[in-house]
Amino acid sequence: MKRYIGALALAALVGLAAAPATAQNISARPTYGTASLRSGFTPDPHDVTLNAGGPVAAGALGPGCGGHIAAAPDFTLRYRAGALPLFISATSESDTTLVVNAPDGSWHCDDDSAGSLNPVVGFEAPANGRYRIWVGAFAAGGATPEAVLHISEITAAPAAVQNGPNPALDPAYGAVDLASGFQPDPHTMKIQAGGSFDAAALGVPGCVGFVAHAPDYRVNWTAGSGALPLVFSSLSDADTTLVINDAQGNWVCDDDSGNNGLNPSITFAAPASGQYDIWVGTFTAGALQESTLNVSELYSQ
Repeated sequence: MKRYIGALALAALVGLAAAPATAQNISARPTYGTASLRSGFTPDPHDVTLNAGGPVAAGALGPGCGGHIAAAPDFTLRYRAGALPLFISATSESDTTLVVNAPDGSWHCDDDSAGSLNPVVGFEAPANGRYRIWVGAFAAGGATPEAVLHISEITAAPAAVQNGPNPALDPAYGAVDLASGFQPDPHTMKIQAGGSFDAAALGVPGCVGFVAHAPDYRVNWTAGSGALPLVFSSLSDADTTLVINDAQGNWVCDDDSGNNGLNPSITFAAPASGQYDIWVGTFTAGALQESTLNVSELYSQ
């Protein structure tokens, strides 16, 4: 099964504290249970509904730690790591925070890195072992708002995967098999750009504009032995954007890097063989806009 890994700068998401806080009892029984997951687990994300918050101020844990949490962990993950990253995040209608005690005893915290006041802690090379997790409430006063804890190897923004661009769906405008050296170059497809989902919610740098749920187009790519790049661009009278889930499951986005006005362009300098799912978005919400997707090894629109 193809894996979809959000291409975030993980280091920016993780705050590491120098020493544990005495108010947290990591040995206490987790309030909302435990899970044993092995890399490649399904369904992904693994979700746990809980009530965030507690009486303990998390700020003493160190930089990036905030909100108010319980003394006992909310949840404990027993994890068997593989080659994939690990994302721990929470979503709520309230402003929540995250505190994670990793297998090596280090403390990791976040407040709003997943957007819309939602926190995420990412581990680029996760270790085997126990991850003890607290979901905090940013506001003081004892409130314990409902939240959903998400554990994923796919993305730091699980709500985006569930409600936004989904590479598992059939593309609206079809698919094509292309191999390096294809002719004619460029390969083009007429697409009605746009949709209802704000790509910024993916939490990936450069992702903007409004896109559809299903991919607009899919390229099944066979790489060659040469040094040619693979270039995706869009030509339109409207201001369009590009969102691509590449052959390795990374989200890659652009707004105005093309050669003509407000056209987007994404270049893979050493494209891997595999499936590339493409969305052509509109920079502002509203009606769909006529556009032409171009796939080339030679140039960008």
